Amino acid sequence: MIRVALPIYVELLTAVVVVGVIDLLWVSELGEPAVAAVTVATTVEYLAYGLFLAVPTGLTVLIGRRDGHAPLSPVIRTGWLLWAGSSVAIALPGVLLREPIAALFTESPGPTADFLLISLAGLPVYFAQTVVDGIVKGRGNTRTPMRNAVICNTLVIALDPLLIYGLGLGVSGAALATVLARAVTLAISLATMGRIRDAGPRFPATAVLRTGLPMSGDFLARSAVGLVLVDLVAGFGTAELAGYGIGQKVMLAGVMAFYALRQAAMIRTARGEPTGSPLWLGLGVGVAVALVLNAVAVPVTGMFTGGSAAVSFLRWMTLYLVPFGGLIAVGGVLQASGRGGRLLAATLAGFAVQLPLAYLLSAWLGVEGVWLSMAAGASVSLAGALASMPGR
Repeated sequence: MIRVALPIYVELLTAVVVVGVIDLLWVSELGEPAVAAVTVATTVEYLAYGLFLAVPTGLTVLIGRRDGHAPLSPVIRTGWLLWAGSSVAIALPGVLLREPIAALFTESPGPTADFLLISLAGLPVYFAQTVVDGIVKGRGNTRTPMRNAVICNTLVIALDPLLIYGLGLGVSGAALATVLARAVTLAISLATMGRIRDAGPRFPATAVLRTGLPMSGDFLARSAVGLVLVDLVAGFGTAELAGYGIGQKVMLAGVMAFYALRQAAMIRTARGEPTGSPLWLGLGVGVAVALVLNAVAVPVTGMFTGGSAAVSFLRWMTLYLVPFGGLIAVGGVLQASGRGGRLLAATLAGFAVQLPLAYLLSAWLGVEGVWLSMAAGASVSLAGALASMPGR
């Protein structure tokens, strides 16, 4: 499990965390509107990926089940058809609505709309890379997606200063650098993936979507709840909101370890390979992540304004990270064993407890009540997920 998960962790850390940070660092000298543009565009792209997530997840699980037992080409062809349809359905409205979307989030929508024009138009490239990575992971290979993510980030690092400042493209240059880096990485991925020519009957698109939709629903539900919490924490003042934002970014680097375990458990379960005890592994990694974040809280958050509030947030997150680590790890087993719907139900049950508690406890304890509600919600979700595990 750890051998499979480690490359996934590097992939997720570089693909999810580092790209946005690189762009933010390079555009920071352009002023606050540029920083806001990258921040908003990254959030919008993240939500768009949540809508598409069902496709690569479904491919990984179904290819894992069929590898060595049934033809893979029909599933792969269906995956690419879903990619084509989803890319148009998600990217085109986003491009056309980029200005209203930008106006929702910032008082200076111009730079944000410019960034969104390029980043949303480039979504088909991003989605295609996730399809390739999903296929490769289904066959038990997690090192190639890691390599792809590292190549992409290296290209972004090189292209950002060239396009932003060298060619004077500003914020649009940052967006273009990311899209170009992804396009080159995709070309490399397709050239090295190899072709699977086995024959087989047509594979229904509904099977791919039905397999992957619970993961997409889980992703979108977490995003929606995150927005609610931002609004709630904002009521306690700018310092607390800044601390929450900084703490979340720092915590994300650790949380990616949980999602790496989930993918490893999903891949091995789909392929019929042993997973050991994902629960105990997830809980153990949760403890390790909490300890590391507590150790680095002061020096890391000290690099940002609002660091003291972020330190308090990371301290309280110890109560949340342990059950959350267990929940995410066992989620991979549930997803691959056809119990993804039960996992989504457990997630929603946890949120049904968390959100009312967040308002009740925060009225009594202040912002710390929000942090306690997160721990309570994760614990309820974990209990629901364990009740749905195979053999129960």
